[in-house]
Parts: sequence; C-alpha cells; structure tokens
Amino acid sequence: MQLLQNVDVFAPDEVEVAVELIDAAIADAPGNTYEAIVAERDDRVVGYACFGPTPMTDHTWDLYWVAVGPEARGLGLGRRLVRGVEEDVAGRGGRILRAETSSKEAYGATLAFYRATDFTEAGRIPDFYRAGDDLVILYRAFGG
Repeated sequence: MQLLQNVDVFAPDEVEVAVELIDAAIADAPGNTYEAIVAERDDRVVGYACFGPTPMTDHTWDLYWVAVGPEARGLGLGRRLVRGVEEDVAGRGGRILRAETSSKEAYGATLAFYRATDFTEAGRIPDFYRAGDDLVILYRAFGG
C-alpha cells in the first residue's frame, strides 16, 4: 500500500484497485488467477508486477500493474519485473502478454517504459477513462 501511495501518478481509486489485486494474489484462494512478482531491497518491497491469464482466451495473459517506488527508480527493477513476468508467461505456453495504460501526460513515462520493454501499441480507445484520456492497449507476443 505504501509503495503504491508513493507512486505519484496513481490516483487513490487506482491504488485501491491495485491493492485488491495484490490481496487476491496473496490470498491464493480457489479460482484466483492473479499472480505477483515482487522486488525487495533491504527487506522492503520496492516494486512489483501483478499479472494473470486472460479469461476466455487461448494462452493470453494480462499485465495488470507494474510499480516501482521512487526510491528504487532508475535501477532497472521495472524492466526486471517485466522480464520475470514474460519468462513465467512464456514458460506456461503464453502467446501474448497485454498491458493497458492511460494516454495522460503523467503516464508518458509509463508508455515509454512499455515501448522500451518490447511492447507494441495495438490501439487506443479515445476518451475511455474520461474526456481527453485515452486507453492505450499494448502487447508483447511470444514464440512463433
């Protein structure tokens, strides 16, 4: 929770949803499909990625959240978290890993991060979140 609150682009409702997904991943309840990879430094969580299989698809996965606290930025943790998710997904026969983000200027670094980690923009839905804030859909394909 503290990590998410320290990421300046996340609004309170986004933090709430992110915490719900992490709680689900940790609970490991029957039927749960959420998973998480965590980065720690000095026994503190400084980053994580939450992901899971996309329902009703053939080996397609969603990358729900990638977050790295401000104190750990610039160390390559985000890239390593995404690579860890990709290795896990590819190891299970995953064909596609999908991510979504906002087009708001505050999320410009997020969009650049996805592009730098070999995600391709697949499309946008204009004004999805609110007027002037598009949904940006990205993906990373595996195998042949």
